[in-house]
Amino acid sequence: MLTLLEQLDKGTLWHSPGGIHPPELKSISNKQKIGRLPLANEYIIPIPQVGELATLTVNVGDHVLKGQCLTKGSGFTYLPVHAPTSGTVIAIEPRTSNHASGLSVLSCVIETDGQDTWCETTASVASELSNPVILDKIKQAGIAGMGGAAFPSHIKLNPASEIDLVIINGVECEPYITADDRLMQEHAKQILAGIAIINQLLTPKRIIIAIEDNKPMAINAMQAAIAQSTLDGDIIRVTVIPTKYPSGGEKQLIQIITGKEVPSGTIPAQLGVVVHNVGTAFAINQAVTEGKPLIERVVTLTGEQVNQPGNYWLAIGTPIEHALSHVGFDAHAQQTLIVGGPMMGYAINNLHVPILKGSNCILAPSQQEIAPSVPEQACIRCGECAVACPALLLPQQLFWHAKAQEFDKAASFNLQDCIECGCCSYVCPSDIPLVEYYRVAKSALKNAEEEKRQAEAAKVRFEARLKRLEDEKIAREEKAKQAAAKRKQSMKSGDKDAVAAALARVAAKKEASKVPAPTTDKPAKSDAVAAAVARAKAKKAAQQAMQQPETTSQSNDSDTNNVSQQDKIAAAVARAKAKKAAQKSAQVSDSVATNDTDAPVDDKKAKIAAAVARAKAKKAAKQTGEKPLSSEQSLPTVDQVETASPQSAAEIPQSAAEIKKAKIAAAVAKAKAKKAASESAATPTSERPSSDNQSADNQSPAQVDFEAEVTSNSINTANNTTNHKESGSEQPISAADIKKAKIAAAVAKAKAKKTASLASTNPQTTSPNTDTQDSKQPPQVLDVAQPNTDVISDNKDNIVEQPQSAADIKKAKIAAAVAKAKAKKLAKQQED
Repeated sequence: MLTLLEQLDKGTLWHSPGGIHPPELKSISNKQKIGRLPLANEYIIPIPQVGELATLTVNVGDHVLKGQCLTKGSGFTYLPVHAPTSGTVIAIEPRTSNHASGLSVLSCVIETDGQDTWCETTASVASELSNPVILDKIKQAGIAGMGGAAFPSHIKLNPASEIDLVIINGVECEPYITADDRLMQEHAKQILAGIAIINQLLTPKRIIIAIEDNKPMAINAMQAAIAQSTLDGDIIRVTVIPTKYPSGGEKQLIQIITGKEVPSGTIPAQLGVVVHNVGTAFAINQAVTEGKPLIERVVTLTGEQVNQPGNYWLAIGTPIEHALSHVGFDAHAQQTLIVGGPMMGYAINNLHVPILKGSNCILAPSQQEIAPSVPEQACIRCGECAVACPALLLPQQLFWHAKAQEFDKAASFNLQDCIECGCCSYVCPSDIPLVEYYRVAKSALKNAEEEKRQAEAAKVRFEARLKRLEDEKIAREEKAKQAAAKRKQSMKSGDKDAVAAALARVAAKKEASKVPAPTTDKPAKSDAVAAAVARAKAKKAAQQAMQQPETTSQSNDSDTNNVSQQDKIAAAVARAKAKKAAQKSAQVSDSVATNDTDAPVDDKKAKIAAAVARAKAKKAAKQTGEKPLSSEQSLPTVDQVETASPQSAAEIPQSAAEIKKAKIAAAVAKAKAKKAASESAATPTSERPSSDNQSADNQSPAQVDFEAEVTSNSINTANNTTNHKESGSEQPISAADIKKAKIAAAVAKAKAKKTASLASTNPQTTSPNTDTQDSKQPPQVLDVAQPNTDVISDNKDNIVEQPQSAADIKKAKIAAAVAKAKAKKLAKQQED
């Protein structure tokens, strides 16, 4: 079996899949030699043209020479840009680019001076230069692929792997284009000189010059040049391939020459193959041997609308409008202008765009040469596009995903392997511009990849910044520690003690700030709130009792209402007089006699006693509700009620008779207050006893008789009530009786509370004139239950109350507690 090299020597070719045979139409422009056009008034040089990271080295107003470098950069793919002629930089601004998108790019505009003066160049002999020097010359000359891709040539000439085969592409398969054909016919020797430099750099085993069989004059010219060159005839040879589009594609040409298919996502150098265009070989020779940068190229100006079609040397940056104006371009109303060939080119609308390094043709067809634009129709799934695809792709699938903007799915069908040859669009019966969809999808994927790359770079910069900040923080802390250690070493013993003392003070202050501030007690306010709550509960119980249905007749109800109204008035008068007595007690001097065993009334103690009495009364009411009082239980007497403590009084069982006794106790308390007030009003202040040891029991005979009479009447009433209950003829308790008991309890409680409050703030002396004035004031009414009780006749003998002793106050409190407890129980029985 023959090896690959032996097959190459024999001229063996392989079949390439897909492809089409469009009309060639090359005879329009390949009949005459390559010409030159006059200099343009201005040249537009895009920055950058190839690669990235290009920075302009000239400013507006600078004068430049032909071949002078205009940019600098250090990127791996960077290629410098040179001035196409001598002149002045008149603008650095965005101009419309020579691209299918028509976007603006930063451009340097040079106004020519007409001299076309070259900058200094250095000629050299390639065989005397080292490979790195040759590569640097090629890079600094800005050499790029002249076949249309414009890939930096110095990258291809410095592969990472060993190269076995170099293919010089002279196929030029696209219709209308004849630039390479004419270049091979006229400059075959210079092309062979460039191939010799490539051979010096890559040292391949074979060099193949591939030319289509429709270019016989170019084939003869290249064979003659090989015969005259210094290259070994066994290494280099011309291979003629059949005419078929797109056999000039890099991967397709490799497959035709070697039978090897370049895998997806790889480059031919990985297979040991490198492909260069014949125009690139010509430019390499000029850059290395003559020192000339790539500032001009051969461009085919063709089409039926061009009166002088042919191939011309055009400087990079020459406006297309200027070139067409010198070849007799006659534009019609709906003229279409195409940059490149009819298969892979793109249409432009602005003629003031420049020629670039990859621009090999300007086509100006007539309306008969190119079909008019027709609307896109629905795909009929004929499959012709898949048959014509030279890359063995699925154009139909790519079209669907590209149209739906599902670019990731399109990429999964090897979209990047599409060479944009246009075979699928050429054979499509639905006139679908498939290549345009593929270009849009490729651009979207490229932008997404660029954004991802920038995001990754930003992430790396952010992480580097965080690390730098952390390192700086650690360095500062270390520096601070070293400074502290240095100060500590230089510190004297006295300074150390002072620092320790300061630290101790700071720590003590910090601990002190953590101690919570003491809270102030407000017993008076709490007691007042408790008393208000108790009064509200009593009022609520009274309202509930009054809402119960009455069990007596209409006549009894009428009598009860009258009695209730009178009792309300009496209770209101009693409350008013009790308040007046409390006010007088506050003005009595310290000479008022008090019992040795009775200490002055304390406001706080009185409130506590009242609270205890209320609590126990409530407890007794609950207990009594569960176990009713039997008729055999004995009832307390008036003396027991008066002398009982608040605790024992709250625990006394309650009944209807006991409610009567509560009323009697309240009446006794009121009577005592009235009697004391009457005697005090009749006795001057100076004649009153002043001994502090005088007993509260030393009362006047009139007062004792009055109390005895009231007590006797009250006991008789209570006994009669009890006898009625025992005989089974007890009268029902009315709502008026309940209200009377509550009023009596409230009066006694108000008197005790007011007296205790004023006693705690009692002045030392009281003048007689003040007593006289106060005694003349009318009694005040407190908490009157009904609105019609505001006018109260002074029919209670106009008794003006005087301050009571500690024993009287204590008895009044006891009576109030008993009355309140009995009222609660009565309300409970009414509810049951």
